[in-house]
Amino acid sequence: MNPRSDIHDRLAASLREARKARGLSLDAVAKLSGVSRSMVSQIERGESSPTVAILWNLTQALQVDFAGLLEGRPAPGIEVTRAGAAPVMQRAPGVRIRILSPAEAVGEHEVYDLTFAAGAALVSDAHSAGCREHLTVLEGQVTVRSGDEAEDLGPGDVARYAADRGHEIRAVGAARAILIVQGS
Repeated sequence: MNPRSDIHDRLAASLREARKARGLSLDAVAKLSGVSRSMVSQIERGESSPTVAILWNLTQALQVDFAGLLEGRPAPGIEVTRAGAAPVMQRAPGVRIRILSPAEAVGEHEVYDLTFAAGAALVSDAHSAGCREHLTVLEGQVTVRSGDEAEDLGPGDVARYAADRGHEIRAVGAARAILIVQGS
């Protein structure tokens, strides 16, 4: 067996094992990494050599160590995402969303750190049937709306509400909150 095929085999096995260990489908990995489903499948079967950029996107989505991918080292017992490494999105003007949950939790149990500029709002369409959100205000004041119902919240307040209908979180002034989404 030549060294190239050995590397392909180890890479394919490591990526496939990481995906399965996290309970992710090929489609989920494709969504999280930005790599097409067919390319992920080809890499896992050892039929394609990924570029460094593609490999980096896959390891980030699967939360595996890029450097140790071919060494077969076991993952550490405590997974840590350093503050500066957590993915951040800006889905609405004045709303910063830092993703705290692991990639494998997408669609089941997601956790976000929300930071609002004064008056900013996170407006969402209905999620899947039965989806619920749990919002804990850490700083400032917000108004949460789910359907036709609305509540004002301050520091320490927790609201649990249906997210399978239109809903929004609107800051009165600057605010910060933790949002848990179950069954998105």
